Amino acid sequence: MSTQATGLPEERAAEGAAAREGHVRVPPLVLASGSPRRAQLLTMLGLTFEVIQPNIDETWREGEPAALHVERLAREKAQRVAAIRPDALVIACDTIVVLDGEVLGKPRDAEDAVQMLMRLRGREHRVETGIAIAAPGNRLESSAEGAVVRFRHFDRITAEEYVATGEPLDKAGAYGIQGLGAALVDLIEGDFFAVMGLPVSRMISLLRALGWRYNFRGLVPLEP
Repeated sequence: MSTQATGLPEERAAEGAAAREGHVRVPPLVLASGSPRRAQLLTMLGLTFEVIQPNIDETWREGEPAALHVERLAREKAQRVAAIRPDALVIACDTIVVLDGEVLGKPRDAEDAVQMLMRLRGREHRVETGIAIAAPGNRLESSAEGAVVRFRHFDRITAEEYVATGEPLDKAGAYGIQGLGAALVDLIEGDFFAVMGLPVSRMISLLRALGWRYNFRGLVPLEP
């Protein structure tokens, strides 16, 4: 596993002061993912967090539905990191792209990315994101959120030009909806942030289930 601290010193100080004023210690927040997109979303919400990347077996189990697959992996990631950070709120996610019942993972190389994009063009596919949050006391909440994405029609040259940017090479389905890949998308039905890899609304619901409320400045205890 690798770790990385995020958040400005003054943000950490403010968070600590708020916790002292409320006489309740807010657990540190850990993102169990190396995804820049997920980190971007937590930062957008003003949350201070640490990054720890878990290593788990992501093998697909025969007959496992897509939504259950991503939720299971998210739970396993959260539990893996919680084992070394039992004091923290650990957020973990897993995202896949599904076309005609087939899971499209990260492309092997540039040509594989082009082939994926050519299969997706002009068609609808589904994105499933599992999310799990582990909390002190061996508590764990999880769920899955999906969305339907439709690509516009484009030619192979367009796919090759996009792949040449390098953006698709480390992304499931060979595109990033929050980046240059937005130019390929015609329609989204469902949670945009689930397509990005971290369903924000579902995360807030799971945090509430664990006793924590987001107040636009950070997390505070949920009042009884």
